Amino acid sequence: MNRELAFVMVTPHTLAKSRTGGVIARYLARTDLNFVGARLFNPSPALIQEYAHSIRHSDGVPEVNTLIADYILKNFGVNEKTGRHHRVMLLLFEGIDAIAKIWRVTGPARVRAECGETVRETYGEYVQDPDGTVRYFEPAVLIAPTLERAKRTLTVWKRYAESDGGLVQSSVVFPEGNIERTLVMLKPDNFRVPSLRTGSIIDVLSGAGLRIIGIKKFKMTVAQAEQFYGPVVDALSKKFKDIGTDRAVAALSKEFGFDVPAEPCRTLCESLGSVFAKWQFESIIEFMTGYRPGRILEDDKENVAREECLALVYEGIDAVAKIREILGTTDPSKARPGSVRREFGSNIMVNAAHASDSAENARREMEIIQVGADNITPWITQYYS
Repeated sequence: MNRELAFVMVTPHTLAKSRTGGVIARYLARTDLNFVGARLFNPSPALIQEYAHSIRHSDGVPEVNTLIADYILKNFGVNEKTGRHHRVMLLLFEGIDAIAKIWRVTGPARVRAECGETVRETYGEYVQDPDGTVRYFEPAVLIAPTLERAKRTLTVWKRYAESDGGLVQSSVVFPEGNIERTLVMLKPDNFRVPSLRTGSIIDVLSGAGLRIIGIKKFKMTVAQAEQFYGPVVDALSKKFKDIGTDRAVAALSKEFGFDVPAEPCRTLCESLGSVFAKWQFESIIEFMTGYRPGRILEDDKENVAREECLALVYEGIDAVAKIREILGTTDPSKARPGSVRREFGSNIMVNAAHASDSAENARREMEIIQVGADNITPWITQYYS
């Protein structure tokens, strides 16, 4: 069977209702496909018109095509109340029989009201009057039922990936306050096997009342990871003096059979701090990239990457503090019940997600991983050139 590239387009309504996590969880848990790309758009009038025209004149049931095309024209444009652009999220999934697998999880546009099996049955709406007139239609997501439709749609969106996509504007006008942007990065432990984890974490984060304005599925290179986590080296070295002293006192006292005083152990740990920091730093890089930096040539570090990550940029009042509160403390065992790290983390390193600790660091980290860069075009070109 052939490998295919399918897409899921999360509608402005689904994004505004913060249902994105639940939607993503369905596709990651109910298929064996590879989640390979993600990008947010503020669709321009040109993109909206071209996409709607493509749908209206596609294969399939004419009535359904017209329903979807009209929906796009009405709902993808500028928010009439705020004058700001709506957001649309494009997700890419790759694998054997990808088009059919995405279709089965999604369900038809004209959903059954009495069931919640598919994404559209749970998150969409299709309401008719007694005479058959469609009173209300919200598909929750848009997909391609055929390979030809996928090719036509993604070819259109690829042309606008740079101009209309990246870090986007939210259609929401926030009240007066400290408006911040912050970065959340879901770590590789969330992508090792198909599961609900990624979507569930996004769902928990929706409790912050913020808006997602950027998303990128990527593999962090060794060079990026070294720059990203570089500031932790000094902190790790200083921290070892405290955490190492207690452990050294306990271990040496047990080994030699007498109470070893703390001061010489503290001196020992001060001298070992840099050794510990380097070892811990390399372990972090290996976890995030799949490679230990000491074993990689300098010239190769820009290109070497194996592990999957998902970056999300949130915007809103006091975004940094709100996200960190929901994420929980670095050590999952000490995080509060219900927090992301308590529910999904394993230890200090394998703790599900990273969050920026300040707006300034968020800007630095977003620049390092190039969170607004277009990395969906290569996938679309590979399959539908």
